Amino acid sequence: MKPRKIKEGVSWIGTVDSDRRLFDALIPLPYGTSYNSYLIEGNEKTAILDTVDPRTFDVFIDKLNGLPSVDYIVSHHAEQDHSGAIPLVLKKFSNAKVVTTARCKGMLIDLLPIPDDRFITVKEGDTLSLGGKTLRFIDTPWVHWPETISTYLEEERILFSCDFFGSHFATNDLFASRNETYVYDEAKRYYSTIMMPFSAIIGKNLKKLEDYKIDMIAPSHGPIFDKPDFIIDAYKDWVLGEPKNTVLIPYISMHGSTKKMVDRLVDELVGRGVNVEQFELTHVDLGILAEALVDAATLVTATPVILGGAHPNIVLAAYIANILKPKLKFVSVISSFGWGARLVDQIKGLMPNIKTEMLEPVLCKGLPGDKDLEALSRLADIISEKHKGLGLIGERP
Repeated sequence: MKPRKIKEGVSWIGTVDSDRRLFDALIPLPYGTSYNSYLIEGNEKTAILDTVDPRTFDVFIDKLNGLPSVDYIVSHHAEQDHSGAIPLVLKKFSNAKVVTTARCKGMLIDLLPIPDDRFITVKEGDTLSLGGKTLRFIDTPWVHWPETISTYLEEERILFSCDFFGSHFATNDLFASRNETYVYDEAKRYYSTIMMPFSAIIGKNLKKLEDYKIDMIAPSHGPIFDKPDFIIDAYKDWVLGEPKNTVLIPYISMHGSTKKMVDRLVDELVGRGVNVEQFELTHVDLGILAEALVDAATLVTATPVILGGAHPNIVLAAYIANILKPKLKFVSVISSFGWGARLVDQIKGLMPNIKTEMLEPVLCKGLPGDKDLEALSRLADIISEKHKGLGLIGERP
């Protein structure tokens, strides 16, 4: 595939990896991903912004074969899916220099065989002229590594945002406006799995971008946002907005007792105007669970007791919630046990990063009886009142 023109002198030269189904050996990729690299050709100099994952380098190099020279390779982020092919590009273009910050330079040297003399370091606000095209560098840390930067092409008002605003979505459509529903969902999943723990800093990055007139956002994964307000507004909601009137219930039931408790709680919550998202975690898609955590106001883990503690999949769900640090306001636990449980303290201990109110748990021995079902109704009352107190009841989830 040849370079694809975005604007005059600006092209997409990345690769689409439709077959990849797991990222970082952890995150499911239902739609694959792309590794976006961009070519900017000025009147005097040529720059490549990011490279690709080395696994697709053979496809990438075909797009570079027609170039007489490359002067600069801008590295926004040191991870392999962005910078892993830099040594191979440097081998092809022996005069090229890697342009990045001092912090990213150090990480690249740790990760890749790049000699010190091949670097040019820049800092916040520095510019690099290509002749008629000016690159301005913006420090956007923790989206999602500490060294991440973005580049603003001043003449064309394009923000090359690296992982910021990205999505794992393999498509041959260059622009997001052609597939907004799918792109929104995958961008939200992407935000939830790698960005959400750093939401406070991301909020500051969003504020910083208000100083720039942006006509287009070109991330390092997924399609280009030719209508940038679409993704900026989504991020403002995910990062800065209040949680929604939603209870998230990840659950496991070994013999049906815990499932009966879940069914009762769901029915009672829905009857009180509370939206519920429930996930049976026998087969865990961490991406879907993380995405649901973006908006939820309340998390209720539902588990049988195994050797005095929670089911391992529920332990994983609680651990994931803890490291992602969502906007949860309340948590609780419901469980059926046989002969003993240390459940509540275990779940609380797994989520020290989540500074929320623990609502009264409902634990029953064996199959839930009338008193247990009444306790679940009371828990639904408490949750609905808590949501009303936050002004959440009545809004669309």
